[in-house]
Amino acid sequence: MEPIENEARWYVIHTYSGYENKVKATLERVVENRGIQEFIQEIEVPMEEQVEIKDGKKKTVLRKIFPGYVLVKMILTDEMWYIVRNTRGVTGFVGPSSKPVPLTDEELALMGVETGWEPVVDYTTGDSVKVIAGPLESFIGTVEEINLEKKKVRVLVSMFGRETPVELELTQIMRI
Repeated sequence: MEPIENEARWYVIHTYSGYENKVKATLERVVENRGIQEFIQEIEVPMEEQVEIKDGKKKTVLRKIFPGYVLVKMILTDEMWYIVRNTRGVTGFVGPSSKPVPLTDEELALMGVETGWEPVVDYTTGDSVKVIAGPLESFIGTVEEINLEKKKVRVLVSMFGRETPVELELTQIMRI
């Protein structure tokens, strides 16, 4: 088994819609049965909590962030590619002509996967910033506090004529 990449990287596999959890469970069983934990290390179906209001009642549900996709942290070898590719429900790897392309640390951080990646923070307390993602996109504000451990920033945004503090991801704002 000659590794194509010799360190485990995150890859995206495409599945039939609704098969994400089945693919994850099947792959976990195969990894366990064949003892290939050092090659296929983690399998994730990215989920997020959403509040749903049904019949006037609030209910928190888990939704797939990327329906039809599963993230796999693996050392890519021809045999591992074959095992994943031939798992029931998998339609292929994401990449040109089904050649797997590993995700970058930045892409993983934006998906909420822990990587140890540190975003580049080119702003400091007191700087004017523009929100570039999320529900407050295109709002302008002032950086009040930066928390690098939590990868969060508190920004004072002018809403309805008053300054309102909002907590955002470091990647959701840019200096202007």
